Amino acid sequence: MNPQRIRFVYAVAILAIFIAFPDASRAQATGAALTGTVTGPSGQAVPGAKISVKDVATGKSTPAQSDAAGAYTVPNLAPGDYEISVSADGFSTTTQKVTVSAGASQTLNVTLTSGLSLESLGFPNSQTQANPQEQARLNRRTHMLKVHQTLGLITTAPMLATVITGTFAGGRVTSSTNRDLHVGLGSLTAGMYFTTAYFAIAAPKIKGEKTRGPIRLHKALAWIHGPGMILTPILGALAYQQKSRGEKVHGIANLHGPVAIVTAGAYGLALLSVSIKF
Repeated sequence: MNPQRIRFVYAVAILAIFIAFPDASRAQATGAALTGTVTGPSGQAVPGAKISVKDVATGKSTPAQSDAAGAYTVPNLAPGDYEISVSADGFSTTTQKVTVSAGASQTLNVTLTSGLSLESLGFPNSQTQANPQEQARLNRRTHMLKVHQTLGLITTAPMLATVITGTFAGGRVTSSTNRDLHVGLGSLTAGMYFTTAYFAIAAPKIKGEKTRGPIRLHKALAWIHGPGMILTPILGALAYQQKSRGEKVHGIANLHGPVAIVTAGAYGLALLSVSIKF
């Protein structure tokens, strides 16, 4: 065969390959990678973080996971805009956007923030995603539960101080100063407690929501420390009046101390129930 004809045939064959497989040749030329490190609020590496890289144009998502050092790599990405979602146990989900250039390696470091979420309280993902109207209710519920948790933790300080000063407010010999301090701390505790409870009770309910896990125990303990926070001030007022008249605490007022201790114990267990995963 004529050498020129042979070269012509080879040239046509090579051209046909590029025409038939344009995506493959373009992928090799434009493929890019997204790399980075996932860290916590204190700069510590977050291993096992779940990463989703979503192509904004096509809607296709590519999953990845950070290694023991918090590093991750997502290779073979087409150039374009991407939405990166990163989540890990004990942290709030973070979403960021990044543009990947052809043939380049893009670096995106992600810092997760700790905070309360419905998932950390025992609600599954299917109950934390909804339409815009339900999402607005969910956002308000999440906000109110965060306030509930924050105030609940703050309330432990005056509650503990009230229990401690209660040991100096009883007995046969008690100064009015000790009693007044105990009453003042008790009133502060009661006010903060009921404010805390309001944010939990008034938080919007989500349709189809099921109570499970630590939330079930948390709510069950509320039936103990809730009535206790009502009875304790009442019994305390009776005891205060008796002591102010120079009398020894007697009758139903004697239950003030035991009821206060049970109430404080149930309250502490309620806090632990949503702080320790099981």
